[in-house]
Amino acid sequence: MTSSVDPQHRDAEARPGLLTRALLMRFVTVVGASAGFFLLLSVVPMYAQSVPGRGSDEAGLVTGALMLATVTGELMAPWLAARCGYRVALGVGLLLLGAPALVLTVSQSMVWIVAVCLVRGLGFAFTVVAGGALTVSLIPPERRGEGLALTGIVAGVPSLVGLPLGTWLASHTGYGPVCAVAALLALVSIAAVPGLPDREAAPGTPLGVFAGARCGAIARPTAVFAVTALGAGIIVTFLPLAVASHCSGVVAAALLVQPAAATVSRWFAGRHGDRHGPAGLVLPGLLASAVGILVVALTDVPVAVIVGVAVFGIGFGITQNATITLMYSRVPASGYGTVSALWNVAYDAGMGIGAVGFGAVAGLTGYPGAFVLTGALMLTALVPAWWDRTAAGRTWAAGRSAPGEEEKQR
Repeated sequence: MTSSVDPQHRDAEARPGLLTRALLMRFVTVVGASAGFFLLLSVVPMYAQSVPGRGSDEAGLVTGALMLATVTGELMAPWLAARCGYRVALGVGLLLLGAPALVLTVSQSMVWIVAVCLVRGLGFAFTVVAGGALTVSLIPPERRGEGLALTGIVAGVPSLVGLPLGTWLASHTGYGPVCAVAALLALVSIAAVPGLPDREAAPGTPLGVFAGARCGAIARPTAVFAVTALGAGIIVTFLPLAVASHCSGVVAAALLVQPAAATVSRWFAGRHGDRHGPAGLVLPGLLASAVGILVVALTDVPVAVIVGVAVFGIGFGITQNATITLMYSRVPASGYGTVSALWNVAYDAGMGIGAVGFGAVAGLTGYPGAFVLTGALMLTALVPAWWDRTAAGRTWAAGRSAPGEEEKQR
């Protein structure tokens, strides 16, 4: 007798639940860390510049110190998590991110401001690396792509709201209140940490950060994602300068379209990857990202700018989800912290290097030429992307593993 139950319905029933109590508690800390970080991301440079006689150099120093500490902390976080557990590392990160914000306005000395940024950068790094490793351990492997996409959305909304809201609050209420709000958001979320399971006893030999960087199966997706992150840093930093001043509305729309497109595509990439494997998405995501940057080179054509950032956003969202899901699938649970660290370093370093390098190149070629060169540079990542896809295909064909099966075999 043929079953009358729809196959798709049976498949949905067989899939494990995603929104567990532990994952919801983790989302509380995600919102606290993301909101606490992004509320002050533009405010602290403003605070540094508010002293007469200071300018862009001081603002750049503040942001540079924050990102340097973040990348350094991301490299340290797996070591801390391996010794203290994910919960301790996450709680310490939230504390270091929030508490210094309460005392930021005690002094306008650059030494003081930079010191606060260094501590907060370390704290944010601990939250994203230890928290990221904990997150993936809370998601069923069969729904990893979808779960990571949902986590990205939960983290992305506070960043979209926090950046403009932070500057608005600083302008209307002063620096003290906005710093207090950012601090409390991070500190209050620590209350959710004890409700999270700890994963310090993960089976398998711990994978060090440098060992992970030398492993081709991890290094290739990391390199591809770092190259696409170059474009994200460039768009956020230079699009307002590259587009004609009379098109300010275009810039505002573009800066909204890009993250919105990335968020939507990341979600669909997660769902597709769970069903068909994430390896096949890396190349399309990279190509879309590069093509989007090349289209943005038409900076005098408003439609081209909007279309370009939309295409880039779609590619960037796909690459975000595909690379992180693929990397997690290739390590045992004891390597989650290393994967989280390497992926976040690729993100932050890629954005920073992209902004600095683009500025230097644009001074020689102009903005359109710099966008074209950036797109061409991004296309060079097709080599590791294709190599990785070929290697994954050979492994699958040999019967050793299939997409989504690596975790089970380990």
